[in-house]
Amino acid sequence: MPQFARPNADIVDGNWTKSTGGNVDLFSMIDEVTADDTDFIQSALAPANDAAAMHLSDVEDPQVSTGHIVRYRFKKSAAAGAQIDLIVQLRQGYTAEATQGTLIHAETHANISDVITAGTFTLTAVEADAITNYNDLQVRLNANQV
Repeated sequence: MPQFARPNADIVDGNWTKSTGGNVDLFSMIDEVTADDTDFIQSALAPANDAAAMHLSDVEDPQVSTGHIVRYRFKKSAAAGAQIDLIVQLRQGYTAEATQGTLIHAETHANISDVITAGTFTLTAVEADAITNYNDLQVRLNANQV
């Protein structure tokens, strides 16, 4: 049976804010079952290695090394704006920028568009097998103006 881990707590907010303002409970803007582009989180206008990290809800170990998929959506705010690169990471044991735990997978998106783009990555068997605690997974975002 499929399981879905969704953001359920902020760990690091960096300079990221919610579409509604403020930086408390960023996760609440990106935890929906179905993608909703009316609420979102955003980095600072000219991000310089601007990181945000959210804890993912607990799931059970599926006991298989396949079918581990991470899905997300992203864009920048201005078509002719500066080049913004985005790195999306799945980590285990992340508690702070100084203690980032184990990197399970990183996906880099260079020069992101101003059009909403669906991002996705599927873990390899080696990456999936590197997860030892399905109750200690985090997603980390890093935006950088180039």
